[in-house]
Amino acid sequence: MLVIGLTGGIGTGKSEAARQLEELGALIISADQVGHEAYTVNTEAWEQVVATFGNGILQDDKEIDRRKLGGIVFSDPSQLKKLNQIMHPRMARIVSDKIEAFRGQGVDTVVVEAALLFEAGWDSLVEEVWVTDASEEIIIGRLRERNGLSEEEAKKRINSQMDRMERIGRSDFVINNSGDMAELGTTIKELWDRRVVN
Repeated sequence: MLVIGLTGGIGTGKSEAARQLEELGALIISADQVGHEAYTVNTEAWEQVVATFGNGILQDDKEIDRRKLGGIVFSDPSQLKKLNQIMHPRMARIVSDKIEAFRGQGVDTVVVEAALLFEAGWDSLVEEVWVTDASEEIIIGRLRERNGLSEEEAKKRINSQMDRMERIGRSDFVINNSGDMAELGTTIKELWDRRVVN
């Protein structure tokens, strides 16, 4: 079984790349979905997050309000660090368990899709890393169009992430997504044929 880590900065098309890889036959483990699982009410992670950030982050149904929590952690790096120290090891366990379950089912190819693949240390769970990339100019354009951000806000989002060249340097294959969806599809299909089919 081939386990691929798929990462990429905001606006580089990582989610679209994952969707296309799924269409080609890969099973996807999404960090966002794993995060939702880890936040399940009354789990160990939920209890620790609530103990750390207070009952103010809870909705009426006791679910964690991710917007409220986001407001706290994204405006203060020390709070974000606290949250990551709680969540990343627990999420890594869930990812690892899912990989092993797929291995037991005889699955051929699994893709772990995670923006924070390197930051969370999950690159140790995969055999190779594919990264989506585009120029900063293109990313800013996408964020302005898609998220309604100003140029300054877009740059802030980009700068809050791992440096683009560091991410590329630590990856095995770069998926250039500076063009349109069709070009992205062609690039992914070529890489799939080279790494998975052969």
